[in-house]
Amino acid sequence: MPKETVDVMVEGGKATAAPPIGPALSPLKVNVAKVVEDINSKTKAFAGMQVPVKIVVDTVTKEFIINVGTPPVSSLLKKELKKERLATVNEDKTRNIAGDLPFDTIVKIAQSKDSIVGNTAKAKVKQVLGTCVSCGVTVDGKDPKSVIQELEEGKYEI
Repeated sequence: MPKETVDVMVEGGKATAAPPIGPALSPLKVNVAKVVEDINSKTKAFAGMQVPVKIVVDTVTKEFIINVGTPPVSSLLKKELKKERLATVNEDKTRNIAGDLPFDTIVKIAQSKDSIVGNTAKAKVKQVLGTCVSCGVTVDGKDPKSVIQELEEGKYEI
């Protein structure tokens, strides 16, 4: 049974038959409208965020399986902060802080991401904190680098 895989990024709950989905699936002779409908129902919880979707099509039977990933950590941070953009740089080369999140929210994001590499909860939280550094997000009013240090010292419980 030959299978074709199509990887796309779609906005949660708003996939359409337009590119990239339609042109990728049309040559496989699969019901694009049904695929789009299934993607929208599976991604509606991620409304407003880009979500990775993997569509596996059996080229003989034309059956398909849709695997929905989780949005990138930066998108989850944007959602929690209720912001369109994260850190920005001013004309004088100073950086604006995107916002502040409690440590519990960082842990929640880390737990929601199965794709984060790390075999412990602590390693996953440290990876999310690293993204906070890049995105200009403070944690409990502190620089994420200092929170990572405090996490190593055992000041935070996960």
